[in-house]
Amino acid sequence: MESEVKIDLKLLTIDNYKSLKEAMVQSYADMGGSYWSEGLIQKLIDLFPEGQLSIELNGKVVACALSIIVDYKKYGDKHRYEDITGNFTFSTHDPDGDVLYGVEVLVHPEYRGLRLGRRLYDARKALCERLNLRSIMAGGRIPNYSAYADKLSPREYIDKVKLKEIHDSTLSFQLSNDFHVKKIIKGYLPGDTSSLEYATLLEWNNIYYAEEDTSPTQNKTYVRLGLVQWQMRSLDNLEALFEQAEFFVDAVSGYQSDFLLFPELFNAPLMRDYNHLTEAEAIRQLASFTQPIFERFKQLAVSYNINIITGSMPLLQEGHLKNVGYLCRRDGTYEMYEKIHITPSEADSWGMVGGNQLRVFDTDCGKIGILICYDVEFPELPRMLAEDGMQLLFVPFLTDTQNGYTRVRNCAMARAIENECYVAIAGSVGNLPKVNNMDIQYAQSAVFTPSDFAFPNNGVKAETTPNTEMTLIVDVDLDLLKELHNKGSVRNLKDRRLDLYSILRK
Repeated sequence: MESEVKIDLKLLTIDNYKSLKEAMVQSYADMGGSYWSEGLIQKLIDLFPEGQLSIELNGKVVACALSIIVDYKKYGDKHRYEDITGNFTFSTHDPDGDVLYGVEVLVHPEYRGLRLGRRLYDARKALCERLNLRSIMAGGRIPNYSAYADKLSPREYIDKVKLKEIHDSTLSFQLSNDFHVKKIIKGYLPGDTSSLEYATLLEWNNIYYAEEDTSPTQNKTYVRLGLVQWQMRSLDNLEALFEQAEFFVDAVSGYQSDFLLFPELFNAPLMRDYNHLTEAEAIRQLASFTQPIFERFKQLAVSYNINIITGSMPLLQEGHLKNVGYLCRRDGTYEMYEKIHITPSEADSWGMVGGNQLRVFDTDCGKIGILICYDVEFPELPRMLAEDGMQLLFVPFLTDTQNGYTRVRNCAMARAIENECYVAIAGSVGNLPKVNNMDIQYAQSAVFTPSDFAFPNNGVKAETTPNTEMTLIVDVDLDLLKELHNKGSVRNLKDRRLDLYSILRK
């Protein structure tokens, strides 16, 4: 090899066939020096030029990756190499197909220390994403298997390669490039004696693949969140509360936000007129306002074109007092959610009971979860929501002291990391000296992220000034969560030891 090298990743041209042939012959010395004819290479270039990649070193082709596009359902997982290539004619290439199929990847043996194969794989992945194809698939040789065939079955051999107990020049490389083995195919490539004609069916999934959607309301990639850090102030009547709430809806929707989050029990100032009652009686009087507040928020969501999460309010349901809230979608539909875990003070002072609903909600901006305050301190709940596809977790909260707030904040940050999602928390600030049940508040609303290179180093996307009435408007990128899930420094959801433990719903 020359001491100075110039490496170029290019589309393959027939002008380079001579050096390409040499690379093929050297790469397949164990198969009698097989190579593709000049006519077939020209046909591939004519059919699908952007799928034929080469690496030139000082003007000489030393590596290549050849590909076609196929309609994969026509062939399925039991195909052989000659089936998928149309008996080596590439008549199976379909520009309207859904899978980029790897026909060939090779690197001249003299140049295998330069990681040229990784460059080709990365370029092929970028092509798959650019063409919006579902995946890359290929049949992979296992050329070291013949040395172990008398002791190991193909599956046992592959398992040992995965565990790095055995090195296989082809399979080890493919696994290190995020491909996974779907199945083992016998007789895939006749004449491959090193692999005993076994092959691995390999797949790399395009996490950005989007099926064609003609709906005018496709899910968004970037989502704008609006959080209200609500000032507890004395209110004369329900209309005064509506006036304050609509001010925030108007302000946040003016910035084209997709969601607006209110805090837990933000309507507490309406208890002022019930100070002569016991705490349990006063909170039940407050519950009488929940239905009209819910009806107004439904109207505001539609008229201001924003999905509103109403924080929470007390609700009497079949004689039991619960802490509930509503997701009011901008299309007019709505859902109710319940606080599952009731704090000791809620149970002792108010006689409140926990709900039983736990589910992910579909929205025009993806799947969301909503947990009320104390619920975020129980990691099982967000984990179950994450298993159902949650990408955004909203947590309306109410804390009177800084140590109570710290519990909510730190647990919310942990939930963002362990469930690979965004977590938005919103609380109330200020004092209510004329409301016996709800005198002081402490809050700092925020949006938390996972902790990896694509996100803020401290896991905090944005946060408000503590104990000050204000709004927080934050953009989050849902595609970053897909990248984290598949390519993160750590992958909390994928790396769970489900062979040892799981969470079961009763």
